[in-house]
Amino acid sequence: MKNYRIAAVPGDGIGPEVIAAGVEVLEAIASDNPDFELSFKHFPWGGDYYRKHGVMMPEDGVDTLRDYDAILFGSAGDPDIPDHITLWGLRLKICQTLDQYANVRPARLLPGIKGPLAGVTAEDLDWVIVRENSEGEYAGAGGRVHVGLPEEVGLDVSIFTRTGVERIQRFAFELARSRPRKKLTLVTKSNAQRHGMVFWDSVFDRIRSDYPDVETDKMLVDAMTTRMVLDPRSLDTVVATNLHADVLSDLAAALTGSLGIAPTGNLRPERDMPSMFEPIHGSAFDITGKGVANPIGTFWSSAMLLEHLGQTDAASRLMSAIERVTADGSVLPRDLGGSASTRQVTDAVLDALSKGNV
Repeated sequence: MKNYRIAAVPGDGIGPEVIAAGVEVLEAIASDNPDFELSFKHFPWGGDYYRKHGVMMPEDGVDTLRDYDAILFGSAGDPDIPDHITLWGLRLKICQTLDQYANVRPARLLPGIKGPLAGVTAEDLDWVIVRENSEGEYAGAGGRVHVGLPEEVGLDVSIFTRTGVERIQRFAFELARSRPRKKLTLVTKSNAQRHGMVFWDSVFDRIRSDYPDVETDKMLVDAMTTRMVLDPRSLDTVVATNLHADVLSDLAAALTGSLGIAPTGNLRPERDMPSMFEPIHGSAFDITGKGVANPIGTFWSSAMLLEHLGQTDAASRLMSAIERVTADGSVLPRDLGGSASTRQVTDAVLDALSKGNV
């Protein structure tokens, strides 16, 4: 029997609540599967750790994570700590140090969920947004000079390397090739940003001939937001820079019903280091401790984790359980129009799994 070691990093806000639910569901799947088992180790990193130690995680924390098969992450963010400290000190530190350069964000209408776009069905909105996850606008290059003086300057420099751009675009091409429609849209802003974004375009133009079975097109990021709303059926797989895909994937989540259902995989495709899976909703301190956080984004992320580990049947079983719960509609969290608690949604998914009707 294969044993997978999973590092659970709940983080802040509702992170501990949804990660607890995710671990419970994953343990339920593994408990009746003869092919694999899961063992979890929880790491109490985040805002409380920062208040005690002055850092979001130990200096050797990422090295500790290297020994695990995957990471299940909750959220980074604390109202008492500046956001750039919480993000760079925890989530981005993990992603960049482990070179999890492919951020994959599926977005589709789950059964029973009605999005805000009138007349749009599940057949019309089924996307995967591929986000470059290690450089670009979030490379961390820059600084501030003359701090506190009238001539103070702050710089953030976008870094695009040929290696980084080509590997994420090829990853996106391979993903698009694996999907039924075999369509890939590149998103840049090359009309205004005439160096880095034109570079992205040129790499795309050079390598797309290697994928003759994949239909391609290109969009400027501002026009892309309009297309996502007005013509969702025209899109399938999307690839964009760190910043652009970050923004577009939040819009995609809203168009599919709620940020609370949206999953993320921060992938290291070479599998020589662990990948990390998380819901995209953030820490949501306004509902922390109230027991109403939507765990579906964590469940969907957990299904992605199982798929990445090669347990595709278990991943499909979990997704089917999620879809049965959303299709039934009687146990939905507040952000999806219901009134169910985190506990009730978790129990509904566990019940769907236990009945074997998935």
